[in-house]
Amino acid sequence: MRTDIFARLDREPEPPKIEIPRMSRTRATLFGGTLVFYLAVVVAVLVSSWLVTLDWKIMLFRPYQQWQQLHAFLDYFVVLGQRGPTAVMIAAWLGWRSWRQHTLRPLLVLGTALLLLNVTVGAVKLGLGRLGPHYATQIGSAELFAGGDIFPSGHTANAVVTWGILAYLATTPRARRYLSIGSSVVALGVGATTVYLGTHWLSDVLLGWVAGLLILLALPWFEPTIARTEAAVFAVREQWRARRRAAVAPVPADSPWPVIVPQLPAKDGEDTGRSTVGTAHSGRGTSGRNSTAQLTQSRPHTTARSERTPITPAGSRRPPRSRPMAGG
Repeated sequence: MRTDIFARLDREPEPPKIEIPRMSRTRATLFGGTLVFYLAVVVAVLVSSWLVTLDWKIMLFRPYQQWQQLHAFLDYFVVLGQRGPTAVMIAAWLGWRSWRQHTLRPLLVLGTALLLLNVTVGAVKLGLGRLGPHYATQIGSAELFAGGDIFPSGHTANAVVTWGILAYLATTPRARRYLSIGSSVVALGVGATTVYLGTHWLSDVLLGWVAGLLILLALPWFEPTIARTEAAVFAVREQWRARRRAAVAPVPADSPWPVIVPQLPAKDGEDTGRSTVGTAHSGRGTSGRNSTAQLTQSRPHTTARSERTPITPAGSRRPPRSRPMAGG
């Protein structure tokens, strides 16, 4: 039954052509507006504006002490923003989709998005070096360039990208709408949870949301590269399959290629470095008899069977008999 199920899935026809998102004018406008907002948040933190003051007010309020009953649940919920577990879950789902749809695009899109996330968010984190609320040293300070790595929030940006990629790869408008709503709820919840736990400032989370959205909006620019990568991978696979089929294919009888005949063990004094090569049916009347004759010539029998010394088994337990025994 299990084999029949997988065989039926493998025989399913390929799905219709999947519509690949393009960088339309609307998407480009959204990308530009989001980028401006991203820069505005960074500048607001650099100049220690009202946004930094709001960060300190929320930090001193200590939400994890005000609503302690939520702490146990939110400790597990925030895992939905960790890069390792979420990447494994999403990759497993997209791998199954790649198998069903006979395409590598879902996995390649996920890999591209995660690569962009690590490069862009990681560079800003290390460049600004902001300390988290638990390690703050001066009230009212932005805590920048102090060796930290929490601005923007990696949990929040990762939640936006990994769960939003499902909506980006949706094949129907209805699925895209529902997945967009679900991924937005998860991303907003993960960001708010990090503020509740006191691991991030509010501005960290705000910039994390914007950073993840920028990556999703920029993915159509990388679709041509993803398509070329997929074509190259499939071309290498076909070459490997062709070589494998050629390696296991039998040699035809009328092949002009030489057939190597393995050499038999030689006796003492004979040349063991020679091998017999015969040509199998070259098309001009030569046959396997040539190879047989050459094989016979290469190993002549020097001793006739009648001249060989008989070998008697040693240690016989029967005594020798000098005369026949008389019958009783």
